[in-house]
Amino acid sequence: MEVTTTYRIRPHHGMCLYFFEGKGYSEGFTEHMAEVKEWLLGKNGPSFLQLVGATDEICSACPHNKGGSCESAEKVDRYDAGVLKYTGLKLGQEMTFAEFERIVEEKILQPGYGKVICGDCQWRDICHK
Repeated sequence: MEVTTTYRIRPHHGMCLYFFEGKGYSEGFTEHMAEVKEWLLGKNGPSFLQLVGATDEICSACPHNKGGSCESAEKVDRYDAGVLKYTGLKLGQEMTFAEFERIVEEKILQPGYGKVICGDCQWRDICHK
């Protein structure tokens, strides 16, 4: 019997996961991000995500996560709000990662809203496919 798992994911991490290429804040963070992406792609059975407006599964290994709060909370909250605005998605919503990735691609990346949402991100230069 397959086990279905739901992972808590911040909305802006949809773009981070889309462009992820093995770079990150630290070695531990990068390894964890790769592992989360593998989980979300369903390598070990079906998995879903729930959009959350607080630290998530990816944040759990981030060096900027201080006691469950992001040191860059204002910035990442703004990124999350932008993703929700352009996609029409809501916090608490659940879906497959494939569905989330498709929505992010169609409603944000293809029309070019990525720079509007997170143009000041330090990782912005890798966000191209």
